[in-house]
Amino acid sequence: MALTVAQAMTLPGMSMRLLAGRAGLGREVRWAHVSELADPVPWLRGGELVLTIGLGLPGDAEGRRAYVERLSVAGCAALAFALDEAMAEVPRDVRDAADSCGLPVLEILTPFVAVTEAVARWHADERVRGERKVVAAQEATARAALTSGTTGILRALAEHAGGEALLLGPHAEPAAASPEGERPWHARAVEAAGRAAPRSAGVLDDGIQAVQVQSLGFAGPPIGWLAVCTASPLDWHVRMLANQAACLLALELLGVRAGRVREHVQRGRLLSAALDGVLPAPALGELCQVAPPPYEVVLVREETALETAVEALEEVAAGSHAFVCARPEGTLFVLPEDGRRRGGDLCGLLGAAGGGCRAHRLDELPAAVRHAAGLAALGGYTHVDDLEPWALLREAIVPDAAGRFAAAVLRPLREHEERHGGDLIASVRAYLESGENLETAARRLGVHRNTLRRRLAAAERVSGRPLSDPDHRLQIWLALSLADLVPPGRP
Repeated sequence: MALTVAQAMTLPGMSMRLLAGRAGLGREVRWAHVSELADPVPWLRGGELVLTIGLGLPGDAEGRRAYVERLSVAGCAALAFALDEAMAEVPRDVRDAADSCGLPVLEILTPFVAVTEAVARWHADERVRGERKVVAAQEATARAALTSGTTGILRALAEHAGGEALLLGPHAEPAAASPEGERPWHARAVEAAGRAAPRSAGVLDDGIQAVQVQSLGFAGPPIGWLAVCTASPLDWHVRMLANQAACLLALELLGVRAGRVREHVQRGRLLSAALDGVLPAPALGELCQVAPPPYEVVLVREETALETAVEALEEVAAGSHAFVCARPEGTLFVLPEDGRRRGGDLCGLLGAAGGGCRAHRLDELPAAVRHAAGLAALGGYTHVDDLEPWALLREAIVPDAAGRFAAAVLRPLREHEERHGGDLIASVRAYLESGENLETAARRLGVHRNTLRRRLAAAERVSGRPLSDPDHRLQIWLALSLADLVPPGRP
């Protein structure tokens, strides 16, 4: 609230009379200042109630009119004369000039020091009233934060600031507003936040509206932006309320982010259990919310802090029931595939290479992860579909038929393992993948070469064909490797 000339005339102990310039009674009085200079303007800052006995008033009518006009242009609140000291009355030309430019001219019967003290006392009391108002508003905003979160904070700020409030995301995208709905000034706030320094605050004032825009967060890049719009000029108590609201919003947003991280930690553990075979993949949907298939499986080669990974995931696929977890190969993301790939966006945000693959069922996730990890080594972001040979091979093979083929070829070995043990399948695979080198395969399995030799002999006996037969070798290698050789993702 501002002290106007009209109010100053009615302050306790004041005795003043309006002589001219009635149109300017709404001018704001910031201070009362005594001056007997012929040109006091260089020593004024605007908003002063200038007190004088008229010693500095020019002797000619032209000079007196210019004197009044200079005071008006300088933003003075009013010109008050104490008569019967240097002059008996205020000259007519002074009063006419005051009426022309809307500068109140007063006759004052109160000592100058009493006027100065009264104006200073009013401003001090107003400051106390403002501080009490701010404290009450801050308490109300804090209660709103506890009961209604972000929405409550914005609503309380708009109400107590006498304006409107807008919350922007980290990249200056509108997130929430009070009152709801788009306002013309929102575009100005978005533009200001978009070009502002990472941690800053500023005010846009066009003389009609004042918009304060400030970053949210306590360290690092902004986690959002707060904008508040009021009538110009922006009052000091609005600045204080906006600062408190910014702190509350930052705490709220950081709390929400911490909650999301905790949720992703739990979901990531379940996903890791499914990938490691500890948990059946279909059971994943029974223990947590899972988006409908198909899925885009993205493996980012570099290990990333979970908070950073979650932030990147929320930016490209917010609210999508996606997964993120740390794996030995890097950071794994599993996102719903809704017609566009997000793996490239994730790798760009994280500044790391990655690979992607499609999975049409939850039980295809382990194979998709293996293929994505292999592609991550190529640099940049590469999806399985971007490699033409893989795409052609995937289209040429029917997964169900391939599964039946593998089951038929490996059935004798599996049945023997179930009855007698012996790890025949793992031994045959290691032997073939080692280029039929017995020593290398034995070291890979961690067994003696004679143990491996006995297992291979048992495998030949059970399957009825020697491993030296190229056709038999090819059938077994295909049956063992088909799931890894051909990416999943075809219905």
